Amino acid sequence: MKLKIGVYNVEWMRDLFDTDGNPKMSGKELTRSQQLAEVIQAMDPDFLGIVEGPNTLVDGSKTASAQLEIWTQTFIPGSNYKGVHGFPSPGQQELCAIYKADKINVLFTPETKAGKRFDEPFLQDTTNRLIKEQYKHYRPPLELSILGLDDTLITRVIIAHTKSKGIFDMVDYARFEQISARDRLKLFAECMSIRERCDEYMEKDQQVMVMGDINDGFELDFYENKFSKSAVEILLGDLWKPEFVLKSVLPKPKLNSYGYTPNSSRYTDRITGDQVNVLIDHILASQGINVLNGTVWNPYLEKDNGTIQGVRNSLIRGADHFPILCEIETATPI
Repeated sequence: MKLKIGVYNVEWMRDLFDTDGNPKMSGKELTRSQQLAEVIQAMDPDFLGIVEGPNTLVDGSKTASAQLEIWTQTFIPGSNYKGVHGFPSPGQQELCAIYKADKINVLFTPETKAGKRFDEPFLQDTTNRLIKEQYKHYRPPLELSILGLDDTLITRVIIAHTKSKGIFDMVDYARFEQISARDRLKLFAECMSIRERCDEYMEKDQQVMVMGDINDGFELDFYENKFSKSAVEILLGDLWKPEFVLKSVLPKPKLNSYGYTPNSSRYTDRITGDQVNVLIDHILASQGINVLNGTVWNPYLEKDNGTIQGVRNSLIRGADHFPILCEIETATPI
């Protein structure tokens, strides 16, 4: 059986809802909802991880999943998407997902052991000095299980939105360097924590997919050379355990004068002011998952793909990231 699995940073989706959690039906919010819905409808995913989804309140009076279900019923009529969310973020921009309930079951299945929960502080040695420092996920990664309709486990999924490397304060160059190094170590720590969970799954002979906005790529910049590692390569795993190495559903990006290809987003270089194309959104899969194909839905690159070109305007205007969609094949009954 084939499943279409995607991930989409939808850019501050909470702005598309009113205070009661209902979709706004006028103005630019209505337009953007229609654009995002057109893209999702064209992707037609069986499972879609969502980054920067609507807010979940700690008291449970408003949840990302409930708002997503109302939203899909409103803007993708006839769809039967169900929503799922996890631990609420201390801030905003929640991690959540939608899935086709007539094809798969999806459950929030977090680790509950003290000291291992993604919503608790954790210790990591990010500098290889045998000194562990305390970190905390700003947005707790969302741990899910994708099941067949017979409740047979297909794969574990971790959706993440790891620490941004952006610096938005007015700083001098010395302070810029200090904050940049600090933020990179925070990013490494979060990915080390996620990677440990992946190992735990695979040691139980379970498959795993990691997806989301990792805010990092392969061999992307100066700091990856400085620290001799990147966050994405931490997620990929240890070459001394080749059977546990994750694989990207996309080809390795190539560097050109505009940045990287393929790319899922772009940013403005703080020093030069140039726009740089980056691949910071990822879907990584364990080796037991048969990935048939994977594509960044970037209309500037996929010029021969009629489906992507058919929603070109909505892809460009709907969000500041392009989604990733892959197709996997499983022998598990669905």
